[in-house]
Amino acid sequence: MTRQRYPLTAHGLACSLGRSSAESLAALEAGERGLRAVPFEVPFETVTGTLPGGELPPVPEALRQYDSRLARISALAWRDLDAPVTRAIERWGAGRVALIVGTSTGGIGETEEAHEAFWPTKDRAAIPAHYSYPTQHSFHSFLDFLAELSGIEGPRYVVSTACSSSNKVFASARRLMELDLIDAAVVGGADGLCHTTVRGFNSLGVMAPEPCRPFGLDRPGMNVGEAAALVLVEREGEPLAWLRGVGETSDAYHPSSPDPEGKGAFHAMKDALAEAGVEPSEVDHVNAHGTGTAYNDIAESKAIAALLGTDVPVVSTKAYTGHTLGACGGVEAIFAIHCLQKGWIPAALGAHPTDPEIPLNLPAEPQEKQLRYLLSNSFAFGGNNCSVLFEAAR
Repeated sequence: MTRQRYPLTAHGLACSLGRSSAESLAALEAGERGLRAVPFEVPFETVTGTLPGGELPPVPEALRQYDSRLARISALAWRDLDAPVTRAIERWGAGRVALIVGTSTGGIGETEEAHEAFWPTKDRAAIPAHYSYPTQHSFHSFLDFLAELSGIEGPRYVVSTACSSSNKVFASARRLMELDLIDAAVVGGADGLCHTTVRGFNSLGVMAPEPCRPFGLDRPGMNVGEAAALVLVEREGEPLAWLRGVGETSDAYHPSSPDPEGKGAFHAMKDALAEAGVEPSEVDHVNAHGTGTAYNDIAESKAIAALLGTDVPVVSTKAYTGHTLGACGGVEAIFAIHCLQKGWIPAALGAHPTDPEIPLNLPAEPQEKQLRYLLSNSFAFGGNNCSVLFEAAR
């Protein structure tokens, strides 16, 4: 039984390609990589998907208690959504608009800075006076920040399932609309760079010292990135694209490694298509999870080939932005919307020469192609998998 489709009516994005949706999408079209120096000192070589332009603008003075790198990135993404969400609130009512966002680490970077100041002397007085765990670190802090920034008064909560977080929010919003609890929702995700993630992934032995090359031969690993990506989904409205299906699975194969045959990924994609009544042969493009690590890329490629065949164009845009963790589903949803609107597929940067174990169609150059259906994959630690199917508005 197919599910109702919902229009995606606006979006806002700040990532390593740009500080707005327009800047980021223009850089994507130009084939630029947003992989640059880590914005803090680490004892190893790597690059990260760091926001361009140096210092981030401070949050509004009235919301200074929420000030953090995560809040500042989120505020940049919000600028493109401010007017559309204001109109949605006027149409549906503030209590009928939800706020559902994903994150992997929250504002942990602010706690790292406070701990760094405290640790040498163990003197609590050394902790910066402006530091506040409840309003800067905790997962709900940037959610509360966005609620106050926007005037949204409907249901709000954070989804934290690691790197599938901001794909799963699309299913959450749809469920609330199907229950007639809301008429619109701002969904997406945000994560900022911090020592915990950059050093943590290096300790797992998966961080690349150079720009990542998803699906490429002898790929060196992944790059961590940062971003905030927010999308407005409504019960009715003029669509940029349609939300058609969401597939969610949990294979629980291993705490950090994927099922080597990609079974959970396969069923997530299959379920997303089933919800829309779409055949695998109808999928025109896949935005792959494609982290650039050895095991992830092979497992995902097996799942894609088994379900969709080997002709559909597959691209991992993490080669452009780095892996933005809890924000990656939202970032790649906005890329998907853009590709559907433009009838265009970006190049699979770094995928050539290709690992011979990966039998996928990885475009070496951008392609102009009429697109109707696009699958966007986000697969997380613990086998927490989510695939979202988008449809072109035309």
